[in-house]
Amino acid sequence: MQIEAIEPPLALLAEVTHRCPLQCPYCSNPVQLRGASGELTTAEWLRVLTAAAAIGVLQIHFSGGEPTARVDLPELVRHAVSTGLYTNLITSGVLLDQRRVDILAEAGLDHVQISFQDAEDVNGDRIAGMSGAQKKKREVSAIIRRAGLPLTVNLVVHRQNLERLPEMLDMSVALGASRIEVAHVQYYGWALANRDALLPSRAQLDRATEAVDAARARLAGAVVIDYVVPDYYAHLPKACMGGWGRRFLTVTPTGLVLPCHAAESLPGFDFPSVRDWPLGEIWRSSDAFNRFRGTAWMPEPCVTCDRREIDWGGCRCQAFALTGNAAATDPACGRSPDHGLLDVAVREAEGEPGPFVYRRIGGKAEAAG
Repeated sequence: MQIEAIEPPLALLAEVTHRCPLQCPYCSNPVQLRGASGELTTAEWLRVLTAAAAIGVLQIHFSGGEPTARVDLPELVRHAVSTGLYTNLITSGVLLDQRRVDILAEAGLDHVQISFQDAEDVNGDRIAGMSGAQKKKREVSAIIRRAGLPLTVNLVVHRQNLERLPEMLDMSVALGASRIEVAHVQYYGWALANRDALLPSRAQLDRATEAVDAARARLAGAVVIDYVVPDYYAHLPKACMGGWGRRFLTVTPTGLVLPCHAAESLPGFDFPSVRDWPLGEIWRSSDAFNRFRGTAWMPEPCVTCDRREIDWGGCRCQAFALTGNAAATDPACGRSPDHGLLDVAVREAEGEPGPFVYRRIGGKAEAAG
């Protein structure tokens, strides 16, 4: 099915590798991770970046895994800048040092986002699965700011760190962040496997929202704070990725092109590869991008809802994770016949948290939660 009047994508998420020294139990990468041997080569990534600019992409977000595990990252950044793309690095920071940050800045990198698991080192290192990670992140944040690069601090929050959100916000300001993203874990991939260990209570969520509101008032005009709440307490779904195939596309380490970073969790798709097809043709004509594009695919109650071109039916990956049907109304919607599944999940997560299933390329390993 060809959809008419398809606008160019705004941004491309370049997942240049699944390799990462951290083992975060909420990692958004697929449960089946890809090793280095199948990754796109430098030349292949350069072609992807050129093609992205040619079809109208404005922003490139280098991510992973840990993108700085690629030694050719400065070359990729330099090429992206030469094509006119705005470049953003999404990193844990733990592999960076002064020399590598200076090289990236010289290559023309526009912006850095660095993630923190807590304001408290012991718990933050436990969540990340890496000793010394939080200390290293603070050191690298200072290096990034000294290099003159704008800094966003990503605070991924959940049941096991949410009580320290006020301290995490203060830490982010002290690190010199001009933007803070407070993002509750969303439950698919590795996070779905760890849902009972991560899903916060309603009381925790309410306190977190109060902390964000207070920080926004205190820091108005100085620091931007974005806030992403967990869908499991929602009554209206979010427009995931701005709508399927409307604004964003992802290229995986092995070259698959996805409408969102979690789409590999969906069955029945043959996602095209940049090794086989031009990026523009994939964006405009592939079944993978057209299947849930627009509104024609929608079931009731979405297809007759006055919000259908606001939330675009919600998240397809969440719909599948909860109902087994990727074309179902997102259960985050209060009108969904499956909305009660969220209540079941919340009740199941009220007990003591279970052990984490850590993110590892070689397989899964459990540790005490």
